[in-house]
Amino acid sequence: MYDAYQITIHECDGEIEHVLAELAINKHVPKDPLPKPKHRTKQPNQLNFDVRTAIYQLVGNDITQIHGFGPYLALRMMSECGLDMSKWPTAGHFTSWLTLCPGSKISGGKVLSARSRKSNNRLVANLRLAATTVGRSDTALGAFYRRLSARIGKSKAVTATVRKIAILYYKAMRYGMKYKDPGADLYEKNYKDRVIKSLKQRAAKFGFDLQPSEKCVS
Repeated sequence: MYDAYQITIHECDGEIEHVLAELAINKHVPKDPLPKPKHRTKQPNQLNFDVRTAIYQLVGNDITQIHGFGPYLALRMMSECGLDMSKWPTAGHFTSWLTLCPGSKISGGKVLSARSRKSNNRLVANLRLAATTVGRSDTALGAFYRRLSARIGKSKAVTATVRKIAILYYKAMRYGMKYKDPGADLYEKNYKDRVIKSLKQRAAKFGFDLQPSEKCVS
């Protein structure tokens, strides 16, 4: 039975490869070579053909450069969302469709709940797994997840990270944005600079001047 299933799986993979090739017939061949893969280990549910090259020729962009996106998840996103992302006018519309935006239960001008809506969307479950994996990586997205996890809890941090990954995917597919990870250290530095700038503005508003301590200067 195992051998019979393997034969069937290979036939399905061959059909998927054929469909991707047909969709890419009228597409322009990308001038830049395919970037090096970020995933060096064998991915779960890996297909029996070069998915990255097929997607790159079809889209003209390597979606798997976004951390959390393996070839399988990229292919699944394309199959569920299609190639035309203009059906969602903005990234906010796309994340709302994925039910990743805060809720808006308001009564009498008072916010009763801001939790994101529950959904049976198959993509959201895959994206949540990807966000959990990214949270353990030494990347900007990983640093973002860990910072929020310590402040608001893991569950909300996963949702926020999934939303960030979904926005990167939207921009890559619609506008051809090429994602380049700035790294966890640069993310932490930029976050620190934003906090210090905000504190200086608040201090100036009350007539104070915020200065670094002697320990920081030394």
